[in-house]
Amino acid sequence: MEYTVNKLARMSGVSGRTLRYYDQIGLLKPARINSSGYRIYGQKEVDLLQQILFFRELDVSLEDIMEIIQQPDFNQSKTLKDHYEKLKQKRARLDKIMANIEKTIASIEGGVAMQDNEKFAGFKEKLIETNEKNYGKEIRKKYGDETVDASNAKLRDMAEEDYKAMTELGEEIMKLLKEAYVTGDPSSEKAQELAEKHKKWLMYSWPSYSKEAHAGLAEMYVADERFKAYYDNAVKGGTKFLRDSILIYLGSE
Repeated sequence: MEYTVNKLARMSGVSGRTLRYYDQIGLLKPARINSSGYRIYGQKEVDLLQQILFFRELDVSLEDIMEIIQQPDFNQSKTLKDHYEKLKQKRARLDKIMANIEKTIASIEGGVAMQDNEKFAGFKEKLIETNEKNYGKEIRKKYGDETVDASNAKLRDMAEEDYKAMTELGEEIMKLLKEAYVTGDPSSEKAQELAEKHKKWLMYSWPSYSKEAHAGLAEMYVADERFKAYYDNAVKGGTKFLRDSILIYLGSE
């Protein structure tokens, strides 16, 4: 069966304007243009649109979707299975957050006692979800699924006092970055204190620590715009300064 833009828009829930934009950027081209100048979509395009919407549900950017589907070895069946697993993980995270909220409400209303460590479960899940959304692709590519999954598991099992200490240390690092950056010297005492605290912060969630992994992460901070923005929003040029401080620190250990 074939569809015009309007028919495909009504069936899929995607606006005609969006479909035309997908055509414009080369993400979803129509099968053909008919004699009246209308875009015509066939079964292949319908299936591809479904795939694109699955990716969008997982908050994958249009640029990344285009890169994925244009790969010579793109396999729709395998990709759908990957989608399914990721959606199950997303649902599991949401279920845990919802369960935590329900327990909190019950505790506030006096019905059910809630352990202190349970109060932070939802925050941990939210942190994991945010990290996966923002940095998961790059981190998993660099360190592998097993390492990232182990890190997430360690965070979930973290005691309340450790979670609090990790959070406070993260705030301290941002403050220290501003102070160290003023020195202009990544080998300064302040800068090296910054690098040491960054190591301690990582060890709260990393299943194991190595200089190589720490250096690789520091380089990724600079190379990836999303990582770079996190530290540069606090101090312009702070990401590179932190990277340099870490590399000097690791070389002197």
